[in-house]
Amino acid sequence: MTTTGEQGWAAVDDYLVAELVTEAPALVAARDAGRAAGLPAIEVSPTQGRFLALLCRMTGARRVLEFGTLAGYSTLWFADAVGPDGHVTTLELDPHHAEVARGNFARAGVADRVRLLEGPAAESAARLVADAEPPFDLVFIDADKPGNARYLELALELSRPGTVVVVDNVVRRGAVADAGSDDPAVRGSRAVLHALGTHPRLDATALQTVGAKGWDGFALALVRG
Repeated sequence: MTTTGEQGWAAVDDYLVAELVTEAPALVAARDAGRAAGLPAIEVSPTQGRFLALLCRMTGARRVLEFGTLAGYSTLWFADAVGPDGHVTTLELDPHHAEVARGNFARAGVADRVRLLEGPAAESAARLVADAEPPFDLVFIDADKPGNARYLELALELSRPGTVVVVDNVVRRGAVADAGSDDPAVRGSRAVLHALGTHPRLDATALQTVGAKGWDGFALALVRG
């Protein structure tokens, strides 16, 4: 018998993970370390992590910029995908989260290819711009949602033609369609979607998703030449 709703979505996610996604021990350990340290359980799912890693490999990305580290679960997917000659820069506001993430990077043996910049993500990214950081091949925006539009602006300053931009959690259980919402996260998602759709340098779309994390979605964009 088929189960509908969130219980069914989670069951399908479990099935897909079992069929398609083998989590490396370092990924499982990173998630467990986050739970043990009291971090919120809001990291990407295993299927989403594999999706991000495949995007890296499909596009040949070797330099990744991530807004929002948490315990470093998605960072580890990126670090594996870019390989030993690649590099991931991840931005994290919370010192406790950063400490947990650094431990996870060291345990996974990828600390040499991950740079964690601690502090407000917009300030860290602005410093990268000021320092003339070379462009990134892929940017993943998954930090506080009210800052999404600003993060996109900074991401574009750190991009090149062909850079892929992914913005997570843009559907907000459908609330993104409510123009009158006063929820800062919804307003931030609406702002970034508008920016993606109107920016002259971007070709973009968004997809709704369901799964173990409920009803949400992501936006995907390509920087034009």
